[in-house]
Amino acid sequence: MNSVVLPRGRIALRALRADRVLLAGAVLLAGIAILDTPQLLPSILFTGAALLDIAPYLLAAVLIAALAKATGADALIAGAFSGKSSRAVMGAALVGALSPFCSCGVIPLIASMLRAGVPLAPVMAFWIASPLMSPEMFVLTAAGIGTGFAIAKTVITIVLGLLAGFTVIWIERTHGPIAVLPDEAAAASTCCKPRSACGGKPQVHWRFWQQAPRRAAFRAEALSNGTFLLRWLTLAFVLESLMVSYMPADLIATAVGGGTWFAIPLATLVGVPAYLNGYAAIPLVSGLLDLGMSPGAAMSFVTAGAVSSIPAAVAVWALVRRRVFVLYVALGLFGSALAGFAYQLSGAPV
Repeated sequence: MNSVVLPRGRIALRALRADRVLLAGAVLLAGIAILDTPQLLPSILFTGAALLDIAPYLLAAVLIAALAKATGADALIAGAFSGKSSRAVMGAALVGALSPFCSCGVIPLIASMLRAGVPLAPVMAFWIASPLMSPEMFVLTAAGIGTGFAIAKTVITIVLGLLAGFTVIWIERTHGPIAVLPDEAAAASTCCKPRSACGGKPQVHWRFWQQAPRRAAFRAEALSNGTFLLRWLTLAFVLESLMVSYMPADLIATAVGGGTWFAIPLATLVGVPAYLNGYAAIPLVSGLLDLGMSPGAAMSFVTAGAVSSIPAAVAVWALVRRRVFVLYVALGLFGSALAGFAYQLSGAPV
């Protein structure tokens, strides 16, 4: 028995050492068990509940990305977003504002688009806009906070998407193209880039299950994206459980509840680690407004948290080059602060 178990244990240990994400998660849980044993079970339960809550959106995103890869629709999508830069950015911002994906659920779609050769400008516009608003989010925000706030957030979503996309266009025109994917991911990306030498119009094979190579591509893409997100989001949600535990809502209200000029930038910074998810944030923000939080600070809080929440930022860190990650975070934070000041100065009701 020992001769069988021992090699398996060694294999698991080697896998743990080779995978920095799993190793970090194991070290973190061990640290919780040693330093704050009562927190271990709540952190595990929080992580499990968060993964279960987001599972339908992640599953949908992973399957869509795998379907696009297996059918060849990824090249078609790349072509649709690779026309005139300004038009592609405007289309991506509008589509992002209507899409139902959260900041984590959109990651597989972003990875699929980047590997298909979609330019960074429309991808960044979609990336920034998508987590902020959806039809369901609009209804819940209007009911939980106010119709005026929901309408303003929708307008801000589109504006922030446009700001992100046109910022990337300006950077690439003044400093040259931006390398997005790590070398190994770029090498594994699809052959047919928009208007490439692959030749001809991209062919989409919707009945991909009829061809063994396409079935294999579907399985490989779904497994790759699924395991990637599961590993990184598990680690991220463990971190978030600690933030929720040690950063209670009354502490956030004390920090950003005033009407001083620095409440908006502070709400932007606090929104990233304190944010739970788009739906859980609605009652939290409603309560903070009742406690005296300014409308502008509330807008900054929800936009910063949705765009660059800790789980999403961790996944983005693993997906793209560091310069693109910094650009993504900077656009999210700057745009959120700008949105807060604009909403505050407009004097619009909540």
